[in-house]
Amino acid sequence: MTDFAVIPARMALVNVDIQNCFVEGAAPDSLVVLERINHLAEVCRAAGIVVFHVRHALPAGFDPGVLGEIFPVVKEAGFLDRDSETAAFHQELVRDPRDILLEKPHYGAFHDTPLELLLRRRSIDTILITGIETNVCCETTAREAMVRDFRVFFLSDGTTTGGVEGLSREEVQRAALATLGMCFAQVLTVDKMIQKIKAAAAVTI
Repeated sequence: MTDFAVIPARMALVNVDIQNCFVEGAAPDSLVVLERINHLAEVCRAAGIVVFHVRHALPAGFDPGVLGEIFPVVKEAGFLDRDSETAAFHQELVRDPRDILLEKPHYGAFHDTPLELLLRRRSIDTILITGIETNVCCETTAREAMVRDFRVFFLSDGTTTGGVEGLSREEVQRAALATLGMCFAQVLTVDKMIQKIKAAAAVTI
């Protein structure tokens, strides 16, 4: 079983798509998961782990390409427009002045964003992934990170999903975590991750 080292100075927390449209419209446990994410972020900041908040947001006039064909609401209703209420970060997401805010035009947090450059400049080689949805943007980000040789901690209860047609939410979550744990990441709970960070950094929060 994968057991990556926890070295706070070389780590970052990447929160994916904690936005109104996903928190309010995806999984029924989104607000509970968001509470866990806020707690994890607090511990990370205390340990010197940089926190990134990445949202799916498109500038005015941006052509979403195939995404707009798969989800017409993105193109026709401006669902992910940068200045829309639906694409805004959720009000319950705690953001600290030290945190870094990024926008992405696609599912993954690395493609067409400066995330990799910002991580490399800080000598970060390990990321923690939380957010919505597990099997789409969070999983894509984990896969992108691993193929770029970043170590990935994927938080099993710091991510959630609305599921897919024909499968229960639980089945989708379990399948996504199983695949990630086998090939792309170390999968663990938020509480376990916090324990590891505190042990490594002597954090007393």
